Amino acid sequence: MVFSSASFLFYFLPLVLLLYYVAAPTLGLRNLVLLLASFVFYAWGEGIYTVVMAISIIANYFFGLWVHKAHLRSSAKLQIGLAIAFNITLLVIFKYCNFIVDNLNLYVAAPLGLRPVEIGKIHLPIGVSFYTFHCISYLMDIYRGQTPPNRSLPQLSLYISLFPQLVAGPIIRYKDIADQLTRRTVTSERFALGINRFVTGLGKKVLIANVLALPADKIFGIPSDQLTTPVAWLGLICYALQIYFDFSGYSDMAIGLAHMFGFKFMENFNYPYISRSIREFWRRWHISLSTWYRDYLYIPLGGNRCSEARVTFNLVLVFFLCGLWHGASWCFVVWGLYHGFFLGLERSRFGKWLDGAWRPIPHAYTILVFLIGWVFFRATSLEHAMAYIKALAGFTEASGREWHVGLFLNPKVLIMLCLGIVGSMPLIPWLRDLRRHRLERAPSVALGAGVDALVGLVATPAILLLSCMALASGTHNPFIYFQF
Repeated sequence: MVFSSASFLFYFLPLVLLLYYVAAPTLGLRNLVLLLASFVFYAWGEGIYTVVMAISIIANYFFGLWVHKAHLRSSAKLQIGLAIAFNITLLVIFKYCNFIVDNLNLYVAAPLGLRPVEIGKIHLPIGVSFYTFHCISYLMDIYRGQTPPNRSLPQLSLYISLFPQLVAGPIIRYKDIADQLTRRTVTSERFALGINRFVTGLGKKVLIANVLALPADKIFGIPSDQLTTPVAWLGLICYALQIYFDFSGYSDMAIGLAHMFGFKFMENFNYPYISRSIREFWRRWHISLSTWYRDYLYIPLGGNRCSEARVTFNLVLVFFLCGLWHGASWCFVVWGLYHGFFLGLERSRFGKWLDGAWRPIPHAYTILVFLIGWVFFRATSLEHAMAYIKALAGFTEASGREWHVGLFLNPKVLIMLCLGIVGSMPLIPWLRDLRRHRLERAPSVALGAGVDALVGLVATPAILLLSCMALASGTHNPFIYFQF
């Protein structure tokens, strides 16, 4: 089940809210409602693979107690090592087995004339990468003494399976949410804030990302020998806006739902496309993942306290694993290494020069780097990615008779392209700050309560109505990050 589906919007969510606020008077019962709802939400799409998540939860519940107990009398390195190995093994089995076996067959068995290994297609449970990282952060926080283990299996189950963040994040640390599992309140203002945030995310997904997904998918599906340079750039820009509004829209919906149930999730995006370096880009894009890697891998490897060569190596290693986390494909590996390379490069004199350069130059550099990176992220193979990049650079012999820009640019796509470009910049926060400053200097009913009423009574219902109309017309497509 996805947030932008009729079954979620019109049946699942209203029913869960009704049970949560009407039929469950105590926090314990409300947690139980959320836990059952989360398992129904997951089982709706994954069926029997819900058992995998349940096994992971139960195993990590006992691992947490084991690590904590061992830490009272030793360093507990063996216990934390085995616990993390269990989680990584679970991830490898479901996410990387086919990739490993396929490459062994291709690069080892075939050259040696050996019979290829056949294991069949292994299903990838939705969200396995996310809940595995939740489990590892829970164990690491216990190991570091930052939080005690949760002795309530239902509470730990709720932390790992909470449906607003279960299948595509944000990746929430246990230590950040532990208190909220036992003590939280929801005011009418906070509930309204949650609705506004959820509807905003729904609009970003349904009205912008889904519309731009159509030309992006068609253009990335064009045979390489028929792809012209203008069409290739149009497809890449559409995809860059699609993935931003798709994933940030999901995060907005998750954060909005959390507010409705009294939880507070960390922000996951902060206008990454205005960045002036790849360093800044990763401080603004998928913040919960980049900070997870920073705290649980990069810093333990030595962080910035090592030699320059070792720091660069650590960065490349972290982003190699970050790419692999996104998917079992050489394209994701190259995408991760590509970002690791530029992060390493920006630690050299080039980074200092970039920091002092005329502002449009670092902006242009960063946009070009992450756009080319998205080609690897979206392409179906490395050959496809390289052919696409050649077309972007003008090295194409396509005539443009089969595919030209006019085939993809209808008024709806043009409007959403403009909205997407404007919406990827912090225009609304800027207007909000401007309003606050003016209200501080000269209080005004029109600028204060008037604007709030306009947003609450007109803008939010309008976005919800337009999104529902778009869903009814059948333009729904799944979230990109569900595949990870």
